[in-house]
Amino acid sequence: MLDYRADSPRILIDFLSYHETIKAHSQKTVDEYYLDLRNFFRYMKQVRDPSLKDKELDEIDIRDVDIDFVRTITLTDVYGYMSYLSRDRVLHQNSRYSGYGLSASSRARKIATLRSFFNYLTSKAHLLPENPIKDIDSPKLQKSLPKYLTLGESLELLDAVDGNHRERDYCILTLFLNCGLRISELIGINLNDIQDDALRVYGKGNKVRIVYLNDACQEALRSYLAVRRPIAGRDAGALFLSNRDQRISRSSVHALVKKYLAQAGLDSSQYSSHKLRHTAATLMLQNGVDVKAVQEVLGHEHLNTTEIYTHIDNEALRVAAKANPLGRVKQKEKPSKG
Repeated sequence: MLDYRADSPRILIDFLSYHETIKAHSQKTVDEYYLDLRNFFRYMKQVRDPSLKDKELDEIDIRDVDIDFVRTITLTDVYGYMSYLSRDRVLHQNSRYSGYGLSASSRARKIATLRSFFNYLTSKAHLLPENPIKDIDSPKLQKSLPKYLTLGESLELLDAVDGNHRERDYCILTLFLNCGLRISELIGINLNDIQDDALRVYGKGNKVRIVYLNDACQEALRSYLAVRRPIAGRDAGALFLSNRDQRISRSSVHALVKKYLAQAGLDSSQYSSHKLRHTAATLMLQNGVDVKAVQEVLGHEHLNTTEIYTHIDNEALRVAAKANPLGRVKQKEKPSKG
């Protein structure tokens, strides 16, 4: 968690507070907005002030940035910043082995931050009469389909679970593969979020949704709860516990997923806990679940986020194509004319 109030101008603090309190965005999202805008303001100050030319960006103070400064920013300035990001921005600030130039996806995220900032200034704070970057284009992104496990690979992953925490770990993998949870949602589950066959999930922006538990999930939960030791203290209500009787951490879940992927003979460098979310979505769609229902299960705000899974190679469609009685017909040879 970053403390953005210490080195931010009032205009930036107000914007971040709006997203943190009114929009109820996660701390991670607010931190990303802060870092993106801090870097942008540092760049703009360096461009505008010749005395800052030889300074490192992270040495530039932005606390004097105000609405008068922001009013001078144009669409051309932002495109200049994008050019800087694509060519001159150091990839890894604290590494001696770093290259230059951010990827198109990283630049697109920074444009999204700037869009949100200028929309706030025009539509919410009413500090600007017109949005200077309303017509900005985002970098063209290479579309890639999400990686996922097949049904057979998912079964192999579950079969690989063993060890002292096998009930807990099996339950975690089962919820990932059946409910399509984000890792933040999984580690945030409390005991009182489970009500019979329903699970209360806190998604992005603290949005609550209900996910229904199938037989496999209910059985995995029963097995785990039978061995889960009761604890006292701050994390007493947490569903999944670590070796130290604390709420299990994000890094611990990542580690156990990688461990069982390797034990199942699957490429742990290609898959992660988030890929298990992709797997759940893909298997649901491949087995006839409506895309709108999958959207609700996953907690996607927009349907087009869910629809990417409908473009994944679907074995059921291959079977349907082969089932067509015309699928085996070959053109008959005819004597050539002439």
